[in-house]
Amino acid sequence: MIAVVRSELYRLSTVRSSALSLAVFGAFGIVLSMIGTDMWALLAGVGAFGFGVTGVSQHYQHRTAVLQYLARPRRILVLLGQLVTAVIVSLGFAAVSGVIVLVQGDRERYLITLLVAPLMAVLGAAAAAIVRSATFLFIGFAAWVLFVEAMYGKMQEPLPFSAYLDAATGDVRKLLILLCWTLATIVGAIFAIRRDLSGD
Repeated sequence: MIAVVRSELYRLSTVRSSALSLAVFGAFGIVLSMIGTDMWALLAGVGAFGFGVTGVSQHYQHRTAVLQYLARPRRILVLLGQLVTAVIVSLGFAAVSGVIVLVQGDRERYLITLLVAPLMAVLGAAAAAIVRSATFLFIGFAAWVLFVEAMYGKMQEPLPFSAYLDAATGDVRKLLILLCWTLATIVGAIFAIRRDLSGD
């Protein structure tokens, strides 16, 4: 698993688009944190989800998943390595992008968001192992948040993104709900990674 994490981090640092995305989102997060901590927490969650999705789905998009599973046949360990990588990247992203929040003295909100944002990254990475397409997942995520969570649930129901926003303010109950959604998605991913790759 450590080899997978090392390989994923190396790939992230050497693929220009991934490194550029991290830099742009990090700078954007710093700007938003000057506007308010809620805006930064929102970006930290969405950014973490996005990095988790792209980190895993790129292997299916570029057909490197075949080589990856040939080199490491134990797919569950590969998935765990990718989830750990998502946590590391999202933690670094949230820590850097929210430095203004910390400097402004909102230490508690900063630390809570650092705790919660990686769960969104794991949720995104596990969902990408199931769906295997970043495009479909991002469109589905946007539609889910807009129509299900915002319009139907009024951002008050125990649904993933609503739970993240409340958990980032320190709501322990919503943190547990987000954790349950994340664990359920991981279980789905464990079954999904056994699917044949020839159809992708």
